Amino acid sequence: MSCPIIKLGLPKGSLEDATINLFARSGWKITMRYRNYFPEINDPEITARLCRPQEMPRYVDEGILDVGLTGRDWILENAANVEVVADLVYSKASYRSARWVLAVAGDSLYQKPEDLAGKRVSTEIMGITENYFKERGIPVTIQYSWGATEAKVVEGLADAIVEVTETGATIHAHGLRIIDTVLETNTQIIANKNAWRDPAKRAKIEQLTMLLQGALRAENLVGLKMNAPTKRLNEIMALLPALNSPTVANLQNPDWVSLEIVVSTPVLRELIPRLVAAGAEGIIEYSLNKVI
Repeated sequence: MSCPIIKLGLPKGSLEDATINLFARSGWKITMRYRNYFPEINDPEITARLCRPQEMPRYVDEGILDVGLTGRDWILENAANVEVVADLVYSKASYRSARWVLAVAGDSLYQKPEDLAGKRVSTEIMGITENYFKERGIPVTIQYSWGATEAKVVEGLADAIVEVTETGATIHAHGLRIIDTVLETNTQIIANKNAWRDPAKRAKIEQLTMLLQGALRAENLVGLKMNAPTKRLNEIMALLPALNSPTVANLQNPDWVSLEIVVSTPVLRELIPRLVAAGAEGIIEYSLNKVI
């Protein structure tokens, strides 16, 4: 039996389920245990533990973990000396980057960051927020928020907040108005510097990264197979958006060929009817687990 090569940190909290699903599509089954911070993973070369994304950079920096998944925001906030291996653009509900935004009450007179001079700003990311206002020469009082940050303005505890959002819906639902973006962030794979220099650990981290990125890349792609009449092949080929170029295979009947492509899901509504109109038959759509 293989011995563990790397100690992997998985984000606990809002990203937990999305991360476990991503690993499953990448080939690793993670089994959670009730009130257990050490989930099982079906790879004897990996041991895993759950920890808060805010703490992940420190654990990786100190070598408690060899590799972990956390946000770019928390890496910057902790000024962690880690190796950023790759970006993984996903969140708890979508496959997009998140934003830390500066927001004020919807009916306030504040229209731009400079209007907050001398005011109170509540946030969980103290360091990033301090740098944001310092770079702009705006004097503010920054207060740490232990949660329910959106309510701080409503309750009169702060004049503005810096909070993370994907779509802005929660911000607006609390009657707030976004006046600036402080930081764009996404999940990143980070590695301990010493682990990254170790050939065996680095090879395992690179394997992990390749398959996770492949699973994300496949999220909005599908495969299409079809038969096309040879005499209309050029017309059909002109319709096909492909990852590289379509695969064309001869069939027993010389009047027909088989085509196979990878396409983006959103184009299918328009593409498939046009393919049928151009003479394509036997169109099969299939899902993809990974695209490397």
